[in-house]
Amino acid sequence: MSKTDLPILEQRRIEANIIQPIYEEMVTQLGAERAKDILGSAIKKNAIAQGKAYAQATAEETDLLSFHALLPQWKANGALETEILEESAETVSYNVTRCKYAEMYREMGLAEIGHLLSCGRDGTFCTGYDERITLERTQTIMQGASHCDFRYKWTGDT
Repeated sequence: MSKTDLPILEQRRIEANIIQPIYEEMVTQLGAERAKDILGSAIKKNAIAQGKAYAQATAEETDLLSFHALLPQWKANGALETEILEESAETVSYNVTRCKYAEMYREMGLAEIGHLLSCGRDGTFCTGYDERITLERTQTIMQGASHCDFRYKWTGDT
């Protein structure tokens, strides 16, 4: 089974197990804030690269709806419970009401960086997929909110 065959929740678990000792060593040598800055920067760059790879693998023209069609991969095995609010060519809005990614990071003792490992990817992943897609999110379960509010907008021509 290749990495792409794994549910994304399991990919994130494997990545977190590798990142955790590296992060802990960076905290020891550089301090928590500097370690978080470096980790956040690296994760964002990786998310952009992954978004670009997904776009290149898409047989059709990329747009907001083709991007939204990827959501089931992140939801696999009940990883996310969502409430869809709007789904159109210009706007995709939904709330995540349960996040097993957040639960997993807490169980692993990584709650303080879980937002960097997962949530921080979301806005940059969509930019990598197509620069005409933007994400506005004001809260996440990972950082203590009751739900995550995903509000994607298409800024290109429709």
